[in-house]
Amino acid sequence: MSETPSHTLQYRFDGPEEAPVLILGPSLGTTWHMWDRQVPELAQQWRVFRFDLPGHGGSPAHPAASVSDLAARLLATLDALGVQRFGYAGCALGGAVGVELALRRPERLASLALIAASPRFGTADEFRQRGVIVRTNGLDPIARTSPDRWFTSGFAAAQPAITEWAVQMVRTTDPGCYIAACEALASFDVRAELGRVGVPTLVLVGSEDQVTGPAEARTLVAGIPDARLAVVPGASHLVPVEQPAAVTDLLLRHFSTAWQPAFDTTSGQLTVVAPPARPVPAVPVQAAPIAEIAPAVTEPPAGRPDAYDTGIKVRREVLGDAHVDRALDEADEFSGDFQDFVTRYTWGEIWDRPGLDRRTRSCVTLTALVAGGHLEELAAHTRAALRNGLTPAEIKEVLLQAAVYCGVPAANRAFKVAQQVVREETTPAG
Repeated sequence: MSETPSHTLQYRFDGPEEAPVLILGPSLGTTWHMWDRQVPELAQQWRVFRFDLPGHGGSPAHPAASVSDLAARLLATLDALGVQRFGYAGCALGGAVGVELALRRPERLASLALIAASPRFGTADEFRQRGVIVRTNGLDPIARTSPDRWFTSGFAAAQPAITEWAVQMVRTTDPGCYIAACEALASFDVRAELGRVGVPTLVLVGSEDQVTGPAEARTLVAGIPDARLAVVPGASHLVPVEQPAAVTDLLLRHFSTAWQPAFDTTSGQLTVVAPPARPVPAVPVQAAPIAEIAPAVTEPPAGRPDAYDTGIKVRREVLGDAHVDRALDEADEFSGDFQDFVTRYTWGEIWDRPGLDRRTRSCVTLTALVAGGHLEELAAHTRAALRNGLTPAEIKEVLLQAAVYCGVPAANRAFKVAQQVVREETTPAG
């Protein structure tokens, strides 16, 4: 067990040093111990490498902003260890890292297994909402409900020690790193890129998985050129823990056939025999549906992104997909140009300027809306402020400050609106 000082990923090796490396990637809220039951058999044939996500287990709490960032940290850690080519199996968020590796650094990856994974995990709103709950209430509500998401009810009832282990594993995760991982999953979407995954891939899912179930698994299989599906009966999301023997057998068979170790009698070294590289098919460019095409505008200056593209991205990140979709769906020929203006100027120009961070912009916006008495917009931007990292206590201070300069009656109405939004957004489900 060790840790690279500059790349913040803690790792562990098991198995013979001369064997080819097989990486096991953990899911959000877990540590490398989720793979404990697989290691004894896998390590007989492979040099098994496990790692902890930032702020999970013993890994230093340096949040990663994206799945791409996580993949880059993993590669940096492997580079420092001299590991160039490897097989990879990842669960959920760990699976997203595996897809990222297959897309961005295919020359490093020999074979891939995606467990309880998806090309897009739920919706961005769901994960940003989870981040709001953690920021407000800590990780305890998420920890207490994790067995419901991870295991079937029968397994949880029959294995109380494992259930409690799962709760404690989440509870001891760094909240900031957990929130950052939620943001990473919120922005992860590789549906249009699956055709470029050019390695043999096993897609493995529990039949009872309610988080990323068989439907998501079939989407992966349909999109990846060389992929096969394995459904494990009677298992939920954390299938390597719930059905360890079945997962171990499937991984052994997949990596032994898709990426076979061979002994070189001349050098006396164990080498890797991977399938020949296959051409990566190009992803066809699809025209946007007519309803999604923005009104014609002057081309942006060379080297500068279109303000609409930037604006719609920022608008969705701040206000949420549901809010933005509703506003765009309600637009017609009369109001469509206004929605285009708001997206381009408010979100693509002002909110994307580098001079203030989003937390500060939320403070300014809340104060301005109180002063103008715009209560409907205040509700939307209270939600946005929570998503941008303000706590309920900080929002309260903004409204108290506004009461002094905007008037007590205006602040009184604002407090009622904001109070309702905070209750809705920060109360854990169930």
